[in-house]
Amino acid sequence: MISRRTFLASSAAAIGAASLGLRSTAAETFEIMLSDAEWQTRLTPAQFAVLREEDTERPFSNSLLGESSPLLAEHRDGTYNCAGCALPVYEASTKFDSGTGWPSFYRAIRGNVRNRRDRSLFSVRIEEHCRRCGGHLGHVFDDGPAPTGKRHCINGLALTFTAI
Repeated sequence: MISRRTFLASSAAAIGAASLGLRSTAAETFEIMLSDAEWQTRLTPAQFAVLREEDTERPFSNSLLGESSPLLAEHRDGTYNCAGCALPVYEASTKFDSGTGWPSFYRAIRGNVRNRRDRSLFSVRIEEHCRRCGGHLGHVFDDGPAPTGKRHCINGLALTFTAI
């Protein structure tokens, strides 16, 4: 039988791990694998925080660490690309105004993103990552528009834009 002390200690450890967003240590491989130092030379400090450390920019300002992204207000035709490796991840035609303060899309470009469970913040969400470099893009929710019903809520700092 489990003692009260053991139960409380294991519960506290589980809550602490969840609140820190600790994830499986299983090694994932990507086409582009760089050290943190190499990523830091390629990315701005805010892009590194979002793409490599899974930080989130502030809503509506799309800012973090004194940097900001103009992509919430971008409305031209083109593609949104991973800021880490330039892989196209969203078509502009799938972007919509979700009212959340982050660029939102109802569909990623097929095969260019990977998803995994995020058990941080005492809930289970779906994280979206670049298939080629593993960069953290944002999260996917089930409250988007037709035709998919999905809302890919993406950090603007995780993306670049290429106009057609």
